[in-house]
Amino acid sequence: MSVQENLKNIRSNIKKIAEQWNRNPSAVNLVAVSKFQPFENIQSALDAGHRLFGENRVQEAQEHWATIKPNYPDLKLHLIGPLQTNKIKDAVNLFDVIETVDREKLARKLGAVMKEKGKNLPCFIQVNTGEEKQKAGINPFELPDFLEFCTKECAINICGLMCIPPFDDLPALHFALLQKLAKVSNLPDLSMGMSNDYEKAIPLGATYVRVGTAIFGKRL
Repeated sequence: MSVQENLKNIRSNIKKIAEQWNRNPSAVNLVAVSKFQPFENIQSALDAGHRLFGENRVQEAQEHWATIKPNYPDLKLHLIGPLQTNKIKDAVNLFDVIETVDREKLARKLGAVMKEKGKNLPCFIQVNTGEEKQKAGINPFELPDFLEFCTKECAINICGLMCIPPFDDLPALHFALLQKLAKVSNLPDLSMGMSNDYEKAIPLGATYVRVGTAIFGKRL
């Protein structure tokens, strides 16, 4: 199927699942993950009216969007991959939302750069729900202190939490944990669920699902 057909089917599926679980379908936002995609695939999504995209790498996002984004004033771009401190200025200039705040050094510099540029981008804290040593994100027990550090010391607008469950574990367990952490922290947004498990994230409160392969096909 084409990119446009895939988008239509996924939107319909999101609506159906949200309604089954007594959620407002408009509260579940579809982030089309455009990393590693050729321009024609991205343009197909734009032509279908889609305006919310996610990118993993700042440099690749610049190649994809620096010249396109000004032509679509309603387009929103999320950074959903790790952010290196030396890329923060570029990220703040290009992205509308940063989903991967995960350490004090990054938070401190991000807050300083946004203050310098007069910006207040919504940000998510990435939580390592599986406490995997090789994966980015703070451990769940660190969240209260890190959230306070981000908001009070760094003046970052933290609007929600994000996670990537372990590959070999049941994703719903991690989505439920993230939902609980967000509720305790009084944060409204949850970015969780990808192509193979977004259907499990919606009943557990996802407000953003990050879908790439199911829209665009296999990555190049």
